[in-house]
Amino acid sequence: MRLTTGDRAALKKVLQERRAAIDPASKGFPRRAGGPGRRAAGLSQEQMDDLLARARGTYNRFENGQLRRPPADFLTAVAKSLELSEQEWMFLWQLTRRENPPRALHEPSATALSGMWQELLDRVDGVIAYVNDTEFDIVAHSEDFRLFFPPGRAPSNVMRGLLLDPEIRTRTLQEWETAWAPAVMPFLKQAVQLRPGNAGLAALERDVLADPVAGPLYRASASVPLPHTDGSELPVNHAVHGRGWLVTCLAEPLVAPGAKINLSFYRADPGAGSSCAGASCVGANSRSTAGSTTTEGPGAASALARSAASASGLVRTPGTPKDSASAT
Repeated sequence: MRLTTGDRAALKKVLQERRAAIDPASKGFPRRAGGPGRRAAGLSQEQMDDLLARARGTYNRFENGQLRRPPADFLTAVAKSLELSEQEWMFLWQLTRRENPPRALHEPSATALSGMWQELLDRVDGVIAYVNDTEFDIVAHSEDFRLFFPPGRAPSNVMRGLLLDPEIRTRTLQEWETAWAPAVMPFLKQAVQLRPGNAGLAALERDVLADPVAGPLYRASASVPLPHTDGSELPVNHAVHGRGWLVTCLAEPLVAPGAKINLSFYRADPGAGSSCAGASCVGANSRSTAGSTTTEGPGAASALARSAASASGLVRTPGTPKDSASAT
C-alpha cells in the first residue's frame, strides 16, 4: 500500500515531533559533546534503528512513508520508543495499515477512563447506560442501569455478573442458556485472546470455565465471530418493570481501545405478564442512590450479549416477530 504525498507528510511531521521531544540520554544514549555534528534536538534516525534493533536506514524509510504496510511488532516498537499517546498510536495504524490497532498501546489507559463519563451519565435519564473497561469492570453507569437489577445485585464486573451470578442468570436474564450466554461469551473470549498477558481477564475466564453451568457453554459457544447489530434485542426481566426486551447500541471510547460504552433501553413485552411483584418492585424502585458507585452494574452486557447473539439468530431485531427471538 503506497501512502499519498499528504499521508507521507503527515506521518513524517508526527514522528519528527516525537523524536525531537525525547532526550537521547533517557533511552540510554550518551549525551552529545559540544562541537561539530548533528545539532537537532531529540533522537536521531540512527538511534531509532538501534532502539528498534533494525538495519541502518530502516527507520528513515518508515518515517518517510516508504515502508509498505509495516508489521504490527514494528509499529509497537516505534510507538513505545517514541512514547506515543493512544491517539497517536491509533493514527499510526490508520495511516500506515488502514486499520485500527488490535489493542491499546498502554494497557492502563483502557482501565483508567476519565471521571467525566460518570458526570455525563449522571445527566442521562431513561437510558440503561454504562461504561466498562477492558476487564469488564464498570467505571461509570446511569441510575437506570442500577435499577435494572434486583436490589443490591448489580455487579461491579459486568461479565462476571452476566455469566456467573446465579440470581442474574435465572431472574434478570431470560433464556440465559440459549440467548444470553451464546451472545455474551464470545466477548470474553475475544478480550482474552487480544490481551493474553492480562491477569484480570485470565482469572475471569478461569472462573467461567470452572463454573458447572457456564463452563460447558463457554467451551461450546465462545469461539465465534462478533457481529453487532445496533438495535437488536435480548429478553430480560427488569427489576422494576418486569418482562420485556433490552435494546442496545455499543461504542468504544476513542482514548481507550477495548473499553465499551453500552447504551440500552427497556422495551416492555405486552404479551408477557409482569413478574415484578409488589415487594421486589418497590424495593428496586425505592433504592437510594446514596452509596451508588461505579462498582455497580451489568446493563452493559446487554449490549455485549446481543451483539454476538445476533450472529446465531438468538437475538430479535426490531421489526421481527417476538417468537423469532427464542432459540429453537
